[in-house]
Amino acid sequence: MAYRGLILDVDGTLVDSNDGHARAWVAAFRDEGFGVLFEQVRPLIGQGGDQVVPELTSVKVGTPQFDRLVEGWEKHFVAEELGKVKPQPGAKALVEALLARGYQLIVGSSGEDEIVEQLLQLAGVAQLLPNRVHSDEIRASKPEPDIIQVALGKLGLGKEEVLMVGDTPFDIEAARRSGVGTVALRCGGDDRLDGAVAVFDSPADWSSKLDWPPLGTAKG
Repeated sequence: MAYRGLILDVDGTLVDSNDGHARAWVAAFRDEGFGVLFEQVRPLIGQGGDQVVPELTSVKVGTPQFDRLVEGWEKHFVAEELGKVKPQPGAKALVEALLARGYQLIVGSSGEDEIVEQLLQLAGVAQLLPNRVHSDEIRASKPEPDIIQVALGKLGLGKEEVLMVGDTPFDIEAARRSGVGTVALRCGGDDRLDGAVAVFDSPADWSSKLDWPPLGTAKG
């Protein structure tokens, strides 16, 4: 069956923001008295606060301290990191090429909607990607499958017709748990990409190889 739709991750995939998220988490933890290191947080980026906070502390989801940590991450990211974020090479060109080929696209991120909008604006693709999974539509972030399942419902396509496009093992695992394959991009800085159906260096790299599998049949 030919693919008809793609679920696009944002952080690390379309914009180079993963290190910034890790630094923002370190600052948020520090504000609450936790001595968490960048090296501890960075491998967890690609997950939401509901996964990151319990992994590194004894703070439970839904408690006042959890809420303060998430608010602190958002505050530090917007104030200190957002202005440094750059598009990944070829991000806009990839989205344009996929749309030109007739694929249905949807943004699949657990990030706060306002931040996701700003990141998509930075990548130059906000107007091209109106179809999105919103943070209030999911119960848990990746590697839980919620984002993928909501995206499939919005696309109205079968799991065999859709690919996830991401940059972390959490994208791959969330998609796998929903029966969806993943195209992984190395530009997010994570090399734990086993299980992806294809791996490319960046959006620009994949754009130059769209005729290759999994979307095409040509051999490189």
